[in-house]
Amino acid sequence: MNSNSSSLFSLAHDLLTCGLDGSPIYADQFTRLNRDVYERAIELYNIHGATAEEEAELCLGLLVAFAATIYDNGCKQEYIQNVLDRSWEVLPKLSASLLKVRLLTYCYGEIYDEELIQEAHCIINSWDKSSLTLDQIEIMKELKNIEENPYPWEEFTDDFK
Repeated sequence: MNSNSSSLFSLAHDLLTCGLDGSPIYADQFTRLNRDVYERAIELYNIHGATAEEEAELCLGLLVAFAATIYDNGCKQEYIQNVLDRSWEVLPKLSASLLKVRLLTYCYGEIYDEELIQEAHCIINSWDKSSLTLDQIEIMKELKNIEENPYPWEEFTDDFK
């Protein structure tokens, strides 16, 4: 089960970062990756982890997958809300770790609750800055990006009338 949630997170992360390295994005590859991520998320949606860490990894993978995909069977917001509810249950059970910072970050990216961001920063501030892992650096950058760009889907109105 752990490998399924890790695989979903990895695949969804690839989709989120597709083309950011300057490589070309091909429509057929992008569409296939979107479909694969969404289908895998739906397969894992009703599965729950046996431990708090497994449940957190599943919630993280699902949140990233739903955020990354363009597909919606009409229930996507309901799925996201359910995963957020599951996350609220598991977050207090997690130790201060990279996994918890990741889950806090992606939950924050959905609802922008300041308590989530404060807890994530508290954990990050406890890390030894001289020996950060690539994963720690990456989530710090992701958190900063979400903080600096909190509402990527703003609606614009025509004020030129």
